Amino acid sequence: MTARRVVVTGVGTINPLGNTIQEYFSNLEKGVSGAAPITHFDTEKFKTKFACEVKNYDPSQYFDRKEVRKYDLFTQYALIAATQAVEDAGFDMEKLDKEQAGVIWSSGIGGLKSFFDECTGYAEGGNTPRFSPFFIPRMIADIAAGFISMKYGFMGPNYCIVSACASSNHGMIDAFNQICWGKADVMVTGGSEASVNEPGVGGFSSMQAISTRNDDPQHASRPFDVHRDGFVIGEGAGALIFEEYEHAKARGAKIYCEVVGGGASADAHHFTAPHPEGKGAILSMKAALKDAGMQPEEIDYVNVHGTSTPLGDIAELKAVAGVFGDHVYDLNISSTKSMTGHLLGATGAIEALACILALTRGVVPPTINVEELDPEIDAKLNLTLGKAQHRDVKAAMSNTFGFGGHNSTIIFRKF
Repeated sequence: MTARRVVVTGVGTINPLGNTIQEYFSNLEKGVSGAAPITHFDTEKFKTKFACEVKNYDPSQYFDRKEVRKYDLFTQYALIAATQAVEDAGFDMEKLDKEQAGVIWSSGIGGLKSFFDECTGYAEGGNTPRFSPFFIPRMIADIAAGFISMKYGFMGPNYCIVSACASSNHGMIDAFNQICWGKADVMVTGGSEASVNEPGVGGFSSMQAISTRNDDPQHASRPFDVHRDGFVIGEGAGALIFEEYEHAKARGAKIYCEVVGGGASADAHHFTAPHPEGKGAILSMKAALKDAGMQPEEIDYVNVHGTSTPLGDIAELKAVAGVFGDHVYDLNISSTKSMTGHLLGATGAIEALACILALTRGVVPPTINVEELDPEIDAKLNLTLGKAQHRDVKAAMSNTFGFGGHNSTIIFRKF
């Protein structure tokens, strides 16, 4: 069976740098930081008091009161981004075969705030079980995929991928494969997360995983800098429409780029720390290249996972060097988490969009906040420091890695 070609025909996002794709791309190019003091809850007793929150968000602009009661914030973000992407794709819904249109949506944690609120209410209510009938549907990670399909009547493959911070890439790879092998013609894919709340921030803080640079939040996410002290937690969603090429061509769709391959692996090493030599990451990148039928020399840009953690950044750059050899010095490499923060299960989706910016506009988004490069990092690497660089990017690779040793890599190519 010959695999079918897959293209991207629609995009959408709501994230710390923008509530539309245009705003997001503009702030990526400018090197804007999305970090600021937390507004979602009182941080007085918390070690970390800042995050990358979605700005100027009012759910009443998107949903009625009944819908807000039904949807956890991660689902709200999912529906907003997916709606933007579907509208951007410009489908004629009367002609679209909805049995051949599906949704694979990802979230690392799902409705954490809903879970926290209901359990807090139970404890404060004298352990009387007055749980909301919306509790379970608001909380479960797969519900966003379900609500997206219900909104549009899409009856094709529909499920959720959960692999911590690797979730969105795994979901996009699955969506790609569904189309490649004729299981669907159109897939809505991406991810959403809303964990800037008490248990989210408190939990990561107790692991010493997030930055405590409270006096300077905008410079806290600093991948590759010798003084980095952890990631900055973010929230939001990114959505992409994957479509079979002939199907897109037949309806005259605009095409952003082509999806050409994906790879996945496990570190099999530690439940939170990466393999120190990046062995699992190497396997993931090589698998993606093989799936795409590409040589390392054909890649121009790598959007690295680059979370701003002491161990992770070094291990990943070792892995990139191990895959690309001497070509590593011809690559543009950047971590857009320096601007957006780390959106956990949604991070792969918004970083896929960053790759699309590079492919369609010839703009490689920067790594900001690097003031003193870690001496363990090869100074000859082009980490796109400080400001965006213009380049004719023909192919872009994006890495995401998750707690549990999950690795996922996806490759996009200029159409």
